[in-house]
Amino acid sequence: MAAGETQLYAKVSNKLKGRSSPLLLEPLLAMGFPVHTALKALAATGRKTAEEALAWLHDHCNDPSLDDPIPQEYALFLCPTGPLLEKLQEFWRESKRQCAKNRAHEVFPHVTLCDFFTCEDQKVECLYEALKRAGDRLLGSFPMAVPLALHSSISYLGFFVNGSPADVIREFAMTFATEASLLADCSVKPCTKQLHLTLAHKFYPHHQRALEQLARAIPLGHSCQWTAALYSRDMRFVHYQTLRALFQYKPQNMDELTLRPGDYIFVDPTQQDEASEGWVIGISQRTGCRGFLPENYTDRASESDTWVKHRMYTFSLATDLNSRKDGEASSRCSGEFLPQTARSLSSLQALQATVARKSVLVVRHGERLDQIFGKSWLQQCSTPDGKYYRPDLNFPCSLPRRSRGIKDFENDPPLSSCGIFQSRIAGDALLDSGIRISSVFVSPALRCVQTAKLILEELKLEKKIKIRVEPGIFEWTKWEAGKTTPTLMSLEELKEANFNIDTDYRPAFPLSALMPAESYQEYVDRCTASVVQIVNTCPQDTGVILIVSHGSTLDSCTRPLLGLPPRECGDFAQLVRKIPSLGMCFCEENKEEGKWELVNPPVKTLTHGANAAFNWRNWISGN
Repeated sequence: MAAGETQLYAKVSNKLKGRSSPLLLEPLLAMGFPVHTALKALAATGRKTAEEALAWLHDHCNDPSLDDPIPQEYALFLCPTGPLLEKLQEFWRESKRQCAKNRAHEVFPHVTLCDFFTCEDQKVECLYEALKRAGDRLLGSFPMAVPLALHSSISYLGFFVNGSPADVIREFAMTFATEASLLADCSVKPCTKQLHLTLAHKFYPHHQRALEQLARAIPLGHSCQWTAALYSRDMRFVHYQTLRALFQYKPQNMDELTLRPGDYIFVDPTQQDEASEGWVIGISQRTGCRGFLPENYTDRASESDTWVKHRMYTFSLATDLNSRKDGEASSRCSGEFLPQTARSLSSLQALQATVARKSVLVVRHGERLDQIFGKSWLQQCSTPDGKYYRPDLNFPCSLPRRSRGIKDFENDPPLSSCGIFQSRIAGDALLDSGIRISSVFVSPALRCVQTAKLILEELKLEKKIKIRVEPGIFEWTKWEAGKTTPTLMSLEELKEANFNIDTDYRPAFPLSALMPAESYQEYVDRCTASVVQIVNTCPQDTGVILIVSHGSTLDSCTRPLLGLPPRECGDFAQLVRKIPSLGMCFCEENKEEGKWELVNPPVKTLTHGANAAFNWRNWISGN
């Protein structure tokens, strides 16, 4: 990598404060791609995965503009979802059928919040942060219902947004513009005029009455979740026509384009003098190459078909089941910041369909101190008078207070600094996945409670969801050191240490019932009883149940749900040894077939290498 590129990469990494950019960039840089082209590929694919960016780079290997410093253009839209979106899409189809295509059909239903603006590829991640900050700031005041008033003129038909809801939405747009300017150094022009959702534009005057009749048939009484969606487009082709390839075409000459079904081709109507009849000259969006193609192999596409969705902030109107009092639902909105990853769901309806199934996510805790520093870890960080100090950066900055002092940590170790980092990465990935956690159950071991708290913090749910401590999912006590069960922190001590503990929860298996050196069958039985109560305790259709426990519970808490018998003890022990920190198993209820199934976890695994201790004195010359 050249020195200039190395400096640019360091600058980008620092600017993004260690979030996902290095994780996405590093695989591309390791393959030898220059920083600027790797960043260009990530921006062009919505910064979803390194795999998609790599595929884009391979497709664009012959793109003559690959090294051109041309940024994407971005815009922010407020988009309806659910039943209202379905009715609007029905209007789109029917108006096109009855009254021909007009300008509104070029774009999906939306309210424009910010006009298109440019952003440098290395600063795109800052736009996502700007969107999140703006959404979080206006979340509490975002209108529960956005009133839509039909407006019609000789060349325009649409819904106007008026009153105080419009003021709040405009404030959200201005807040985003301000944050984008500060974080990404972008000049963003928020919409300060009449907010509107266009239904038809630049249509034939004699179609006005028919369009009005179709518009009045759109029911506006349904509640609607609105999402602020950030899109990008290639600024070079704003005034081009967009064609979609219907059939495969293999070039017969060097100056012809390869076509695959679904390819988009940008065509400049003013540059067709060289083309023979029945042929056009265009630029492939997939490859960036320019050439001739048979026009009858294509069809006209909409302008927004080639736009890339990057991130969206959802202003959720779902009632908070945990805050209901006397049958009254909470009137507060809740916000979700959802990236459009490859495994993300393509619409809110699909996400709600997943949430409607009862599901259980079992997660192993993060790296524990004794796992790295051995059984004598406590002696390494204790002063003679029993106080804690930090001998290595992988020791946490501090430990919570325990009534009997530091010695009780010996068999109930906390997370290491890396374990804290692992837990936060997992929580951040769960946030990006769009998964909705509704309840959290943890083993009473401190490392499990810490992991759950850190995950909830990244999900922005640490104040909303209380942690339920369930001793029944504690580690197999035969594997615990000593002849007695370890001394664990009480609920009062955990609350004093700022853990949001649910003190009203009645566990399936009380802490006092844990027996030292229990048999394998006794361990399996208590895990089975505990997970069954956990699942039955949670109401139907309320989201994902998160269980944070030990590696052993990825097996012992999922097999009962799957209807499988316990493994042989030897096989069980061998399996558990292979489960890494933050390993996950995801079980989903299949209502149609009346059974539970193991499915792909919502996030990918976390893999990293070891980092040995280093003593600089060993490197002094002569020693």
